[in-house]
Amino acid sequence: MGSSALDDAFTVPHFASSVLLVIDTQVDFLDGGASPIAGTSDRLPEIVRLIEAYRSAGRPIVHVIRLYDGDDVDLVRRAAIRNGARIVRPGSAGARIAPSLLRGADVELDSDVLLAGGMQRVGTNEVVLWKPRWSAFYRTPLDEYLRELGVDTVVVAGCNFPNCPRATIFDASERDYRVVVVEDATSQITPDRLADAVRLGTCALPTEAVVHELAAEPTTRR
Repeated sequence: MGSSALDDAFTVPHFASSVLLVIDTQVDFLDGGASPIAGTSDRLPEIVRLIEAYRSAGRPIVHVIRLYDGDDVDLVRRAAIRNGARIVRPGSAGARIAPSLLRGADVELDSDVLLAGGMQRVGTNEVVLWKPRWSAFYRTPLDEYLRELGVDTVVVAGCNFPNCPRATIFDASERDYRVVVVEDATSQITPDRLADAVRLGTCALPTEAVVHELAAEPTTRR
């Protein structure tokens, strides 16, 4: 487990009280999708390993997604959406979570619930959450949800590290969560971008280390 944050009592992750955040791992961002993010499809096997480990441990999983509809979209994408770009549109096949990540590959997202700020349950300890901008904490009930579950450690994986995963890491740190980024289960990581996160006290770990540490913790069921 190679990160200086592991040597600090205030930043070392507590996997027994952790959540897995899987960010923007949707069909349109995979190879062959409407707006593919290079490397995301290649990360799916490791993301699946993480999800299965969290399911086995009875720990919560939050699939955080984008839905581009109307003008409630990042400024940098607003013109494209206004001009008809069909990217993660509510109700579209491209907005779906990558099928391998859910136990029911045919799970339909409830866009009305999600866009209204609700959570859609897709498993015993597994929910979907819509975020309107980069961070999973911005205009969402995520922080309140995690506090209710007694979570103090956020484990981040998924799509396009410099955008939504990185923004989520920064916001988690501001809220005093212990933070882990799973290097081989997150696309578009580079050494300089990762170094920025590590300077905040983020632990950078491979999937194997997270799975091992999680398995060593007492199993919890909620």
